[in-house]
Amino acid sequence: MRHELNLWVAGGDMRQAKLAELLAADGHTVHSYALERMGPLDGVMAERTLSQAALADCVILPLPVADGAALHAPLAEEEHPLTQVLDALRPGQVVCAGRVTPEVEELAKSRGLQLYDYFAREELAVANAVPTAEGAIQIAMEELPITIHGARVLVIGCGRLGRALAWRLAGLGAKLSLAARSYADLAWIESCGYGVEHTGQLQGWLCSYDLVINTVPAQVLGQEELRDLKEGCLVIDLASKPGGADGGKGREKSVILILHSG
Repeated sequence: MRHELNLWVAGGDMRQAKLAELLAADGHTVHSYALERMGPLDGVMAERTLSQAALADCVILPLPVADGAALHAPLAEEEHPLTQVLDALRPGQVVCAGRVTPEVEELAKSRGLQLYDYFAREELAVANAVPTAEGAIQIAMEELPITIHGARVLVIGCGRLGRALAWRLAGLGAKLSLAARSYADLAWIESCGYGVEHTGQLQGWLCSYDLVINTVPAQVLGQEELRDLKEGCLVIDLASKPGGADGGKGREKSVILILHSG
């Protein structure tokens, strides 16, 4: 017999809102908090306070869990300090969150909460790379004046997302190169027949690309690298904050720079 749970979904973006609806459709009692701008969610009770959150079997926080000291809640009407959210919960309560920092982990530990980072699960991280890759390719198709087929494309980073992008871009006929640091990743790139760049040595090697997609969460595209790009090159930065591109500097050469907001 299935055990129905009392669940709270707090903060986040449309992914959290959809999760709340799916959990409700599965027969659970679901409450939402700090998602007001989404409007009514099917089968979900919208809450204005956290007064009953301590009764939940599990509280599901967003990915990423925080923006600085605040709960990551772009769909909320006001800012919610993360400490305020955690203070409303009971010791021993199960809390799930994504991309948990050591600071957040310590906040939860000091309150006796059982915190689980769902983004640390490999199967979720791999699955998450797929829609991110598809979304980046959609943006490229909309922004570029040329087709992906035949375009010279550089993907920086050879992790889950970089590989998900590589397979799809190659399938569309892109003239694809990947940039990486480790010898293992460079060997993998060569074995697939892609062009090879070295992440730490990009300056002077970027002038021929029509599209550059960064997945590395460190600044790999500084002012000098962006100056190397040709007129009209599209740069899509998918890295987590603070990102991997020096925002705005490339516009001096009419480089189109799209920064990921996540």
